[in-house]
Amino acid sequence: MARYIAPGRLVRAVVNPLVMRFGAATTLVVRARVTGRTQAVPVNVLDYEGGRYLVAVRGETQWVRNLRAAGECELRRRGRVYRYVAEEVPVEDREPVIAAYRERWDSQVRRFFQALPDPADHPVFRLRQA
Repeated sequence: MARYIAPGRLVRAVVNPLVMRFGAATTLVVRARVTGRTQAVPVNVLDYEGGRYLVAVRGETQWVRNLRAAGECELRRRGRVYRYVAEEVPVEDREPVIAAYRERWDSQVRRFFQALPDPADHPVFRLRQA
């Protein structure tokens, strides 16, 4: 069973909203599978070998479950909105994407990959423009 690393209250309540509000990170917006409301979380989007990817560094999070259910999302950055269809990358194909992601953002995410070292614990989605 895949594991999950929960963000702290400070991150959820203060840091994430500030990061999204001031455009310091791209915001993933996805429809919640239970409530139907939209969920917004800051993400790092990886451009790799001609594709765009989202990597779930914390594991099986709510946004992962919501994106699986919805199959589509928006990415917002500095007033611009981009719509995508999301396709989950099979476990056996995740390793090179995760390696490229870590090369780009390792200082931010190293601790999550140390806690969850198996690539199977990190869902990866390829995004195609809708």
